[in-house]
Amino acid sequence: MTPKIYRKMLFDRYSESYVDQMRSEDQSVNSILERTRALKQGLTDFVYDAEGDLATALETFTAEQLAKSQQKDTKQRDLVVDTFITAGRIGEKTPIDLFIASEAELSERDRQLLSEWKRNFTGLFVVQQILPDGFELRNWLTDKTYIVKPNDPAMLEDMARFKLGEILLTRIAPVEDYWTFFSPYMQMGNLGKPKLAVAIGNFKQNHKSDLYGDAPELLEEAWKSVDRYHQDFLEFFGSDELTLPGYQLGKKVAEFQEFMTQRSLEAAGVDSSKSLAEMGTDAGMTDEELEEAAEAMGMDSQAAAKMLKSKDSLKMAVPQIDLPPDIKKAEQVTVLAHPRWGQSLLTNYQQFTDLLQTDDWQTVKGSDKLIRKYLEDSTINAFVWHRLAERYPTQLEKVLREFLQQPDFQLKRDLDGLLRSHHKPTEPELPEIASVPIHLHNLFQEALAEVTKSQPKKGDKKGSKGFQRA
Repeated sequence: MTPKIYRKMLFDRYSESYVDQMRSEDQSVNSILERTRALKQGLTDFVYDAEGDLATALETFTAEQLAKSQQKDTKQRDLVVDTFITAGRIGEKTPIDLFIASEAELSERDRQLLSEWKRNFTGLFVVQQILPDGFELRNWLTDKTYIVKPNDPAMLEDMARFKLGEILLTRIAPVEDYWTFFSPYMQMGNLGKPKLAVAIGNFKQNHKSDLYGDAPELLEEAWKSVDRYHQDFLEFFGSDELTLPGYQLGKKVAEFQEFMTQRSLEAAGVDSSKSLAEMGTDAGMTDEELEEAAEAMGMDSQAAAKMLKSKDSLKMAVPQIDLPPDIKKAEQVTVLAHPRWGQSLLTNYQQFTDLLQTDDWQTVKGSDKLIRKYLEDSTINAFVWHRLAERYPTQLEKVLREFLQQPDFQLKRDLDGLLRSHHKPTEPELPEIASVPIHLHNLFQEALAEVTKSQPKKGDKKGSKGFQRA
């Protein structure tokens, strides 16, 4: 039996008239869920059985996504394919668009449901309530709540063991006034705050396109924060590119943080010359009320009391920007800044530009290793390569032609393809400097407080390879 015939049997079995019949028997929810299962199976078969441009797009997408993920099991692959169904592009169309166009027997109701599925997204969910036919789930990334019902009785039975507080990684799709599972779920258990913070961090790395998949307003705010950060950077440093010894950069970063703190306070109309206690008095709050508020933010009573008396306590409003040890110790660090890509910190940028300006780059010791690093290191993104192409177009093209042994290589035509082949996105992804929603910021702070209390003698934590703030 061919996949096409199989899909037709499913469509016939769960036709619109069948759904209407089931409705008359007061089983409308079950019938619609059965229909979603049939449509999802048909859609998945369509993608797997495809040839030509759709097959090529699927192969490229899954290879890129799985290369970024630490997990490579069947559930992860299914999740990637389900993401492709929505996020994949074949020209201007998605796989869902192509499926709708290819299946003449789809009813208008089917087409409407499939079109709504373009809103499906991957999230990190917590079980808030267990229902007879599903769950109330809250997306930890956006703090939004959903009623989600499995469209497969076997899945519902398998999920019967779930408890409140269970964390799930999965993809969900809309069905009328509720949602259904669009992908297999990955069960993570009932996580404490430190492990939950790690899980969210992993989600941000592995599912960047779905970080705020159900909250475009949060995504817009995050991107605005990146641009604001860039403008602050330009105003403070005076350029979008600077090169300093690591220890000097560390000092400048501390000054930059103070500059951002002051800017934030001014924007909020706060007088930074006053302590919190003085401002509290102006607002009619007692020390006890201020201390209670500070403790509610995760501080112990001693730290809260100290904070109230200090005029410098407001600096705590902006998280510490940490440079990793290798950056601090580097003889030379180049910072490249962009309003969308964020900031890149490179300890070998000067070496690479020197190589490009050498008459014969192959005579430079370690040149092959350096070029390969720039191609393979995920921290050296497309923005860095395009900056080099803009500044040294002729030299870079010559070096790549010889290094790749491709005499016909052209920067304008082939650079982006080369970067994609090395798993480098050619469009900016939300950088680490982006602000995060308040509920996530609070979670990270609480998780850090728990870890600090449990490991009081632990050494300095490893810094991030970039400027960061919540």
